[in-house]
Amino acid sequence: MAEAGNNTLRVRLVTPDSILVDGTADSVEIPTRTGFIDVLAGHAPLLDELGSGNVVLHGGSNAGQVYFVSQGFVEVLPERVTILAEIAMTPDKIDTVLAYQELDRGHEMWKDAGDDGAKYDEANILINEAQAELDAAGAKH
Repeated sequence: MAEAGNNTLRVRLVTPDSILVDGTADSVEIPTRTGFIDVLAGHAPLLDELGSGNVVLHGGSNAGQVYFVSQGFVEVLPERVTILAEIAMTPDKIDTVLAYQELDRGHEMWKDAGDDGAKYDEANILINEAQAELDAAGAKH
């Protein structure tokens, strides 16, 4: 495979089980814990915690590919993006029935949290991940 050029990024999306992407893109949309970032060639170095949502690749050898990701880290260098995700899949592989169940469970946990801030945090993470999965799959919630 050719090396990334001046306006192209080398992109790798890796899970504990496989390498889902190892190619190039002109830009990459990535969900982080604090919001989405759009990375272009020449981006300043960055290390961030991965959020839940879609990674979208534009241009290059992987143009148009979309992957739902959750839990992990993203490293951005001027010519390379590496996404290490605990969970990554194409949106058509999302189990929406399970996502709805997780959303309901998160809401129940939130209602039962009482004065325990850690339980609220855990419930919010579960709710946000389930909502991101449903959004990625194009499901209503």
